[in-house]
Amino acid sequence: MIKRILSAIFLFWAIGFLAFATTLPQPSPVSGDTAAKTDAVIVPTGGAGRIARGLEVLDSGAAEKMLVSGVDREVKPAEFAAEFTVDDARMECCVTLGFAAVDTRSNASETAQWVKTNEIKSLRLVTTDWHMRRAAGELSRKLPDGVVVVRDAVTSNPSLSSLFLEYHKLLASWAAGVVNL
Repeated sequence: MIKRILSAIFLFWAIGFLAFATTLPQPSPVSGDTAAKTDAVIVPTGGAGRIARGLEVLDSGAAEKMLVSGVDREVKPAEFAAEFTVDDARMECCVTLGFAAVDTRSNASETAQWVKTNEIKSLRLVTTDWHMRRAAGELSRKLPDGVVVVRDAVTSNPSLSSLFLEYHKLLASWAAGVVNL
């Protein structure tokens, strides 16, 4: 009996991992008829291409403001602007650097506070494809009711070990959500 239960658990885990690894989220259009315009774009730091994609969304007019969550405290706004070629006017009006977050869960908390403060009703979450499900899940638990989230994944080529680790983080995140941690 125990062997059957363990076999069933392993089978469930393996099918889940296979589904996770083969159906990574895709980018959302930023222009054209199918593009979703949002009040803001949210970019948690940590993966290549995320900030560039967030700025592309901002520059296309698909969002009016951008929060970059989880920025290292030593980064100065002028350094950020120089690194990503953002002019002073754009930084002043539209880009907020968030320094409070250190992980995905605190990115969600920092984002929720910023959304509430700025009265945001819709946002575009820009993060790496392998990170999207967990980031969106954490964010959905923290955001005020009624805030619409458009998922916009940055395509990557993750290693098997990265997918393996992220899958287990996702399972842990789901479990924590179930028990309200």
